[in-house]
Amino acid sequence: MFRRIVLFVVGFALIGAACAPDTPSGQPATSSTEAPASQSTSSSTTASTSTTVPIPIDDGFPVTIEAENGPVTIGQRPERILSLSPTSTEVLFAIDAGDQVIAVDDQSNYPPEAPFTGLTSWQPNVEAIAEFDPDLVFISFDPGDVIAGLEAVGITVILHSPAPDLATAFAQWEQTGVASGHIAEAVALVGETQKRLIDAVRVVPDEASDLTYYYELDDLYFTATSSSFMGELLSATGLQNVADLAPDPDGFGYPQLSTEFIVDADPALILLADTKCCGQNAETLAERPGWDTLSALSSGGVVELDDDIASRWGPRIVELFESVVAALVAVVSVDA
Repeated sequence: MFRRIVLFVVGFALIGAACAPDTPSGQPATSSTEAPASQSTSSSTTASTSTTVPIPIDDGFPVTIEAENGPVTIGQRPERILSLSPTSTEVLFAIDAGDQVIAVDDQSNYPPEAPFTGLTSWQPNVEAIAEFDPDLVFISFDPGDVIAGLEAVGITVILHSPAPDLATAFAQWEQTGVASGHIAEAVALVGETQKRLIDAVRVVPDEASDLTYYYELDDLYFTATSSSFMGELLSATGLQNVADLAPDPDGFGYPQLSTEFIVDADPALILLADTKCCGQNAETLAERPGWDTLSALSSGGVVELDDDIASRWGPRIVELFESVVAALVAVVSVDA
């Protein structure tokens, strides 16, 4: 248990070092999600993690964001933000930039007050986006020419694709704060999330390291290994991921298992990230051939997750983590 907490704290400390104030007040600020080649010896603050995010002291503009689509300079505080990413939408509202958001895509269903539209994030249309006259657009996916098309008509774009790990997610949140003029709120959001995650890890019983889990993405048995974003997050519990022993032909960390593999593994916890999309719950699992004898079903170890939270890398991931820890504690108490 102590080792898990230490690993979490060390990881957060490295992120915090990367987010330390670095730019003099009134000077252009920069923020980067690129991995540093080595520890810097200059005035720029870096850390040996996958993410580096120097954060300026104030919310002064202009600022330059080193996003995935290259350097993005924002001349003044954006007042007409359009989000084509459910995660970016959640972050913007969590850092009190919601009043600057004029439109969000058709998948941004949280928070409820977000200005929902019919804009699609999967097949973005430059003309449809431009009709909203945004001064800043957040996007998580570019099919090839959307960013170039928006920039051609003078619209600033920041690409934040799915985060591969927690450090990158935090970096994106803080970049969003830099870009929107809510740096302090973004840094506070990261800090509060870190604290809640560490608090949750503290109550994980030592017996967790002897238990396994299966994370279900859909009812075709696609899952996530420990190399995925969610797998990395859940590794802090000490639980062993049964998918780590399965072949992963594509090497992306999202293999498809067989029902025989899962039944043979007999996981102590089954985490369902397909309750909305596929209508899965403890009752439907018990109807699957051979599943009614699984330990997770007999000990109350089936956890029905929120599909939306499970598919995003936004501030609500801590709620998902806390729900898994609560279920883990309950399962251990049943077996005691």
